[in-house]
Amino acid sequence: MEITEVRIFLICHDPLKAIVSITIDDCFVIRDLKIIRGAKGHFVEMPTKWRKDQRFEMASTVTAEARAMLEEKIFSAYTKLTGETLICRPLKT
Repeated sequence: MEITEVRIFLICHDPLKAIVSITIDDCFVIRDLKIIRGAKGHFVEMPTKWRKDQRFEMASTVTAEARAMLEEKIFSAYTKLTGETLICRPLKT
């Protein structure tokens, strides 16, 4: 699997930095990922949906390695666009 395109839509509403869409293998798009500034660094929030009182992810990574690859690609595209380097929060193990 390869992320072949990252589209960044900048948002000026702290802690939300940007809304992101990614394309996988030039054939599958995931929209509404968010770059969030948290207390321990930046992270990518996956697309979510509310159902009754509960929020759940519409799409998510299965492994920590996949999450790290996804965040690396997205943060790299953000840095290329803005010149701002994001501080990544540590991954949960």
